[in-house]
Amino acid sequence: MRSAVIVFPASNCDRDVAVALEQASGSKPHMVWHGGDELPEVDLIVLPGGFSYGDYLRCGAMASQSPIMKQVVARANGGTPTLGICNGFQILTECGLLPGALMRNAGLNFVCRTVPLKVENTDTVFTANYGSGQIIDIPVAHHDGNYFADNETLARLEGEGQVVFRYDNDNPNGSARDIAGITNEARNVLGLMPHPERVADAKLGGTDGAPMFNALVEALS
Repeated sequence: MRSAVIVFPASNCDRDVAVALEQASGSKPHMVWHGGDELPEVDLIVLPGGFSYGDYLRCGAMASQSPIMKQVVARANGGTPTLGICNGFQILTECGLLPGALMRNAGLNFVCRTVPLKVENTDTVFTANYGSGQIIDIPVAHHDGNYFADNETLARLEGEGQVVFRYDNDNPNGSARDIAGITNEARNVLGLMPHPERVADAKLGGTDGAPMFNALVEALS
């Protein structure tokens, strides 16, 4: 599986997700600097977590205008699987690849802890190795993870099966309908606030994130 991790100023999870990808696939991902406009031919694009541009203006807003994002949007719209984790999820909403917005946490505090997630949809290349309704433990670390969308959009997401992950009895940020991760209509773009790359190896304290990376390798290799 050929993959690319987009690196923005103040990304801090780009190396973590690169390690998870290499461990699952056996090949190193391309680390692509945001300021260029050339994206290699890859099977998977990842927008990692962090604090791109220092979270100025709105989280992900400035990164969404980086030169490389024109290629990312074009590839994603063309069907290339694209994964946005935490700040990457924020960027995906800011550039219009996913609906809604990520707002300040309801408690107005940075939240950093492991939370239980319920897997709502396994019919994606990202979640095929999970079981429907499975509860997994994945850490969160964010200040602006409160997912918001209007009622019509929320109803559409629910009706079309685009809600992929939901906080299970522990909503850390006030997200509408406990939403932790969603896909686009084509189900090739996934954004989620929790960090699966942080629990992709037993040495890190858990392996509940590993099935996501293994599923991508199986589907895209």
